[in-house]
Amino acid sequence: MPAPLSIIIPTLNAGEDLISCLQSLTPGLQTGLVRELLIVDGGSSDKTVLYAYEAGARVICGASGRGRQLRAGAENARGDWLLFLHADSFLEQNWADALIGHMQAAPERAAYFQLAYRSDASEARWLEARANRRAKWFGLPYGDQGLFLSRSLYEAVGGFPDQPLMEDVAIVRALGKSRLSGVTARAFTSAEKYERDGWRKRAYANAWLLTRYMLGASPEKLAQKYR
Repeated sequence: MPAPLSIIIPTLNAGEDLISCLQSLTPGLQTGLVRELLIVDGGSSDKTVLYAYEAGARVICGASGRGRQLRAGAENARGDWLLFLHADSFLEQNWADALIGHMQAAPERAAYFQLAYRSDASEARWLEARANRRAKWFGLPYGDQGLFLSRSLYEAVGGFPDQPLMEDVAIVRALGKSRLSGVTARAFTSAEKYERDGWRKRAYANAWLLTRYMLGASPEKLAQKYR
């Protein structure tokens, strides 16, 4: 029986972050959980594609746009289960066991990881707690927490939309809180934008973008504000 899981990672000049991400996936390869790694590249000019090939990943090249890239990855994936990850995140050592447990206990649901930032700043702990509460209480995990679900469930909700921003919010809203569960393993993600812009300033700006999106603002217009 083939390994069930396809891991899909959209990239655009991900650089060495991708190396850390791919190295963290080793437990799933060792346990036989992972069938394939798919890198969906949006036109990188650095060594992203080289790093992907060196890791044994399948590489799909196309136009940039995270929603479009995630959708293309799912369309080309061979696994019965899909895990969508950001290239600037890496997973905790126990991630494979956590997902196997989820597959056995709640296969009808999607799952996401607990968010952790790669930073020692006290603001990082504040924002992690805020993000994890949002995911648990409101069923709104973001893409940097990963998304794991069966292909049948992915297709039932229409998959990722082809939009430049908030594609992660769109799909979890389609799933609904009742079809989402958090697993205990963590996804460690980059804090670069928060350290550059200021933790609270960036957090409140992102919250304002989310509010505008939920009120019907165009993802295309919002994407112009998001850097």
